Amino acid sequence: MTIDPAQLTHFRSLASLRPPRAAMVVAWLILLGLCLAVAILFVPWRQTAQGEGQVIALDPDDRARQISSLVDGRVDRFFVEDGQLVKAGDPIVQVVDIDPNFLERLAAEKAEIEAQIAAIVQARAVASIDVGRTGQLYAEGLAARRDFEQTQIKIADANAKLAEARAKLKQIEVRQKRQSAQVVTAPRDGRVQNLNAAAGGALVSAGTVLATIAPEQIERAVELYVDGRDIPLVDQGRPVRLEFEGFPAFQFSGWPGFAVGIYDGQVRSVDPTPRADGLFRVLVEPRPGKPAWPERRFVRQGSKVLGWIQGDNVTVGYELWRQLNDFPLSFGQDQVARKQDAKAEKSSIEKKK
Repeated sequence: MTIDPAQLTHFRSLASLRPPRAAMVVAWLILLGLCLAVAILFVPWRQTAQGEGQVIALDPDDRARQISSLVDGRVDRFFVEDGQLVKAGDPIVQVVDIDPNFLERLAAEKAEIEAQIAAIVQARAVASIDVGRTGQLYAEGLAARRDFEQTQIKIADANAKLAEARAKLKQIEVRQKRQSAQVVTAPRDGRVQNLNAAAGGALVSAGTVLATIAPEQIERAVELYVDGRDIPLVDQGRPVRLEFEGFPAFQFSGWPGFAVGIYDGQVRSVDPTPRADGLFRVLVEPRPGKPAWPERRFVRQGSKVLGWIQGDNVTVGYELWRQLNDFPLSFGQDQVARKQDAKAEKSSIEKKK
């Protein structure tokens, strides 16, 4: 039902009513916001699998090494201090035996065994001469068979005693070598990270950790731990965005182009089995052609890292629906396109062949 403007002259109060200007502005803003919200639902969004981890050395030999005592004894002195740079072979700590005369007794025992070996070798040589002489007499009928066999038995006994004595000598030499390794040296170049000061002057057993050495020049990588539900779509070569501990960064995980202070990497490998908490380890290496990671003196082994492994492009509306339903990353068109490109490249290579 419409009201004729001419009739409003009879309703002067109704004609004087006008909506407040502020209410009109709010109404237009609400309408504009609803339109923008609907439009945003169709904006592209880059899916990511987030994980936390740390910086490690790619080569296991470049990781921190513990230096242990090789023998039982007492720590006599440390040759280095915490934070000191050392070269491979530099002395780190000296361990002395509880019995200071132990090495001397080993040397005397070794000399005795060597004398026994010399006597056995001489006796065997004499027995060998007897075997030859008795054998000749037995062949001429001038000696009994039993005498010939007795000389052969003497040779066998001498060989058995010689083998036993040489085994004892070998054991003594091994013990001497172990006990003589009382100065523990650095296995490689690096910096002394931690000295077991509590072991100074105390009795230690073989295997007690006395110091830790961490190399300085290493090839770095990052290990991230990712939820198992997203692992099936994390494959080798996937791009990764990294935020290093101590470096301010601004990151929109879904829009990588707006990131500031973020560094690039790529997936090197994924462990086939998870940890006890169900998280899989993803090894990340620097991405070729991208800015280098911060210098080693700023980002060292063990530094914390937050990473986003990039997935496929979807809409914001789909991503919100996925997050609300706690679904894994989608197997979208980007994945299919990559497979198609790989197949096309493979077929072109085969045609060239």
